[in-house]
Amino acid sequence: MQQAAIFSSKIKQLFTFERIFFLILLVTIVVRFWNLDLKLFHHDEAIHSWFSYELLTKGTWMYDPSYHGPFLYYITAGMFSVFGDSDLVARLLPALFGTLLIPLVYCIYRLGYINKNQTLVAAIFLALSPDMVYFSRFLRHDIFMLFFTLLLLVALLYYFERGQTRFAVIAAIAAAGGLACKEEMPVILLIFASFFLYAIWRGKFILPPRWKRDLILCLFTLIAIMAILYSGFGVHLETLQSGWLEAIKHWTAMHNQQRLGGPWFFYVPLFLLYELPIFILAVIGVILFMVTGIHPSPPLMRLKNWILLRDSRLTVAQLAGTALRQLKEKQAGYSKSDEFFRFCIYWMLLSMAFYAYVGEKVPWLLIHQLLPMCFVAVYKLNWQKTAVAIVGCIFLVVMTWHVAFVPVDINEPIVQVQNSEDMHMVMQLIDASDHVVVASKDYWPLPWYYRGDRWSKISFYGNLTDEDTLTQNDPDVIILHDTESYPSLKGYDKVTYKLSYWFSVYDNQNRLIDYYLHRDGKMGSINIDVFTQRKTV
Repeated sequence: MQQAAIFSSKIKQLFTFERIFFLILLVTIVVRFWNLDLKLFHHDEAIHSWFSYELLTKGTWMYDPSYHGPFLYYITAGMFSVFGDSDLVARLLPALFGTLLIPLVYCIYRLGYINKNQTLVAAIFLALSPDMVYFSRFLRHDIFMLFFTLLLLVALLYYFERGQTRFAVIAAIAAAGGLACKEEMPVILLIFASFFLYAIWRGKFILPPRWKRDLILCLFTLIAIMAILYSGFGVHLETLQSGWLEAIKHWTAMHNQQRLGGPWFFYVPLFLLYELPIFILAVIGVILFMVTGIHPSPPLMRLKNWILLRDSRLTVAQLAGTALRQLKEKQAGYSKSDEFFRFCIYWMLLSMAFYAYVGEKVPWLLIHQLLPMCFVAVYKLNWQKTAVAIVGCIFLVVMTWHVAFVPVDINEPIVQVQNSEDMHMVMQLIDASDHVVVASKDYWPLPWYYRGDRWSKISFYGNLTDEDTLTQNDPDVIILHDTESYPSLKGYDKVTYKLSYWFSVYDNQNRLIDYYLHRDGKMGSINIDVFTQRKTV
């Protein structure tokens, strides 16, 4: 028994909370940064990188709501200027910002809003989540906005706890950063503001005496950062007047058009596909919160039972004294952790409702709903829920490996419209050629991969043209859209490749269970016909 106790003590000393958390952070770094350029750029990644390259080489950028805010382009251009322009460099900052979510969870723990076990489980969920990993290895605005959202929460909590102006300024910087990323950040700010203003009114959070001065400073900081970034450092001052209106018009039109539409429950199947254990535990967390909120508290139940069991009549003084003691006991039992989880549930449910309503449905918007869900999942974390979380991590690891680290075309909704790995073979043919003709309405990511002087070997036509034009000057390679092509070209061999692909719900809707288990089946795709000049012997 004594030896067992000594062994148990050594295990506890070895696996301390700080060491386990640091191990989770290391795992986060590995899965974000390892083999970061393994997969070909997504269509949107290629466009974002190309705009950043244009900003670096030509100094041109102007706000267009179709391509969101300026933050991504300026920091990516900055990375290109220091480390060179490549797929790897373009994805470094998304991986970094995705990693920094984990230290922010630790900050919430340090304030006492979550305990050690909740901190570890929430951190490992964020570390291993397939969507978090996938979109941390992906040059889009969303992972930056997600980081600023969590930074804003942490800064607000520190401001309420410490009352220091520096945390108010950090909150303003976080809000400005999020607003410089994407147009739905104002909705997140409204969710935060509505909850915390009501909580302040209820006395759950206390503002410091100088809060009015801090508010003015925050507004000045936020407006200054937004004005600098959206005006292109003063080059396009007209954006400050018209940019917000253009954003509203554009995204209202996209919502009504439903260009990338889907049902209101679009994201629920994605949670079940990739985040099953987190989703289940979050549902349990919401139910537990509702049940504990509806049922009478233990002190009031004890007061009721004490009254019922009394044989003699109670005097007014006895009743008042007992009620006062029970009320104090109830207030003493209140934890600020309760208010934190109340906020996380509020944040999660309103985020899910907002993205269910928005007509534009794309997989990367799931992470804005997933972030609060990871906290809701650890509410009332007992050994049973911890066991589910540990077993669930096996599911998360398998799915993360499948979607992020297998360099093949995968039939998964998470990819949206991903450039096919076939393009590696196409680009090998282009690299080995002196003259290439591209006559196709679909051609990205070629402008990114043949940026600068490398585009000089390419003759580009936006659509199919006549055979004489295509073959003049004897190009080595001719690339056409397969639906607007020729059966053959004299002197050329023809091979069809996939340009991009996506999960086709129409081809898999009658085999959903089989698909869920095997993750295979027919994919939708855009194809190109590649004609290579026939070699003569």
